[in-house]
Order: sequence, then C-alpha cells, then structure tokens
Amino acid sequence: MAQDTAAQFELSGESSRRRGFRYFARRFSRDKRAMLGLVIVAAFALSALLGQLAAPYDPSAQAYELLEPPSIGHPLGTDNLGRDVLSRIIVGARISMVVGISTVALAASIGIVLGVAAGYYGGWIDMIVMRLIDVLWAFPNFILAVMLVAIFGLGLANVIVAISLAYVDDFARVIRGMVLMLKEEDFVTAGRAMGSSNRRLMFRHIFPNALPPVIVQASVFVAGAILAEAGLTFLGLGVSPLTPTWASILNDARPFFTRAWWLATFPGLVIMLVVLAVNFVGDAIRDINDVREYGPGVTS
Repeated sequence: MAQDTAAQFELSGESSRRRGFRYFARRFSRDKRAMLGLVIVAAFALSALLGQLAAPYDPSAQAYELLEPPSIGHPLGTDNLGRDVLSRIIVGARISMVVGISTVALAASIGIVLGVAAGYYGGWIDMIVMRLIDVLWAFPNFILAVMLVAIFGLGLANVIVAISLAYVDDFARVIRGMVLMLKEEDFVTAGRAMGSSNRRLMFRHIFPNALPPVIVQASVFVAGAILAEAGLTFLGLGVSPLTPTWASILNDARPFFTRAWWLATFPGLVIMLVVLAVNFVGDAIRDINDVREYGPGVTS
C-alpha cells in the first residue's frame, strides 16, 4: 500500500511538471518581447559557437586600411591596426557568452547547495552559511569581483570564478527562503512519512518546486555577468588584451573616440542589445511565474 502511494506521489509530481512546462511554453510564446529577446540571444549564441567560421575576415589580421569607416567591404569599419571590427565583434561574442552562462551556472550551483542545506537543516548549518553570505552581501557585486580578480590574477577562468563568487550570495538567499517555506508543505511531510532520505527530499521534491525564482534570478544575472566582464576588461582586469572581446574592442577605441566613432559605437550597441534581450527573457520568466498575476505557473 505504501509503495502504491509512493508511486502515485512520484507520477503526480512528474505530471505536474509536464503540465507546468506546457503552460510556460504557451505563455512565453505569446510574449513578443520575450521571443525577440530569445531570437537575439540565440543568434549571438550561434555566432559564439561558430566563432571564426561566422566571421568574414580573420579578426587578428592587420591587413586592411587603418581606421576605415563602415563600407561595403567592412560593414562596421576597421580599427587602428587595420583589423575588421565586425569579425572581432563576432568572435568576441564567444568570450562574453561563455562568461555570462558559465558565471551564472557556477554561482547558481554553489548558491543552491548552500541555500538548500541552510534552509532545510537550519540550526548551526544555517547560521554558518548565512554569516558567510552576509559577508559577501556587504560588498557590491562589481567591487567584490574586482577584489577577487586582484587576488586570483588575470585570465578568463579567474574572471569567471571572481564574478561567480560575487553572485553566490544572491542565489543562496533566494533558494534558502523558498526552502524554508516549502519544507513545511504537506508533500514534504508525506515524503518523510514514506521514508525518503533528507537528500532525496531536498533535491528531488523541494528543489524542483523552488526552481522558478532561481531561473528568474539566473536570467537576470546573465546580463549582469556580461556587463561585469565588460567592466573588468575595460579596466584592464579581464582577459588578455590580445583576445578579442566586446569590452577589449571598446577599450582599444578610447583614444579614437573623436576620430573613429564606429570603433566604440558598434561594440557598445552589441553589449546593450544582448543585455536588453536577456532582460526581456528574464522579465517574461518572472511574469509567468508570478502567481499574484497569473496564478500557479511552472510549479503547478
């Protein structure tokens, strides 16, 4: 009898998640801004995957006229070393997208583990985790990232780790709050009565129901991570200057603002466009999961 009840409980959860996904996909597809944002993000993600295959020229080749304005041959012009700006922007998408996605994935993974453990167990575990989070919370994210890069050193991997650690506290706080609320629900009590282990209850039953706000947080922080990487690189604390990134293109354009407007304009517009597109997607996810407006969404 207990096994039948457990099986029904599992099937009910799977069915609920399938219905939730269909509801989410239907509402998301009706949001024109979200679909536009998704198309833009997908286009830049594809260019990041293709890299130099999508670039019309070698991004490092210094073989063209210096500071050539936008033309048919070079739609976004060339820089002070005779390199094609469009090719450098296309190849630079790889670094920015990798930083945005990897940073959020790492920060969310650490924050989720800390937040779930603190919220579920409470007591001294909660106290230690939250005091650590309070220390991180005391510093603005970008200032903390600058400090961590100064400690770890330059390089793409160090930039990803530094920005990730700066965002861990936000994920941990969100997931802890959800776990504190959900662990008192009847389905957790039922799972505990059926003999489920703490690990199974935390990551099989509680975490999936606490996931929607984490997804919203992640979608917003992708844009923040891209901006943080751009800021660090612009300050000379990011990746190697020889690596084409959107921020390094902007940094190289500083001495030529008045002579070559296109050098700073196009990479700046690209950063703005990607951040705006990610925010469109994040806003749509947040609205869909706002039960005050739409009722139960993907968690139904």
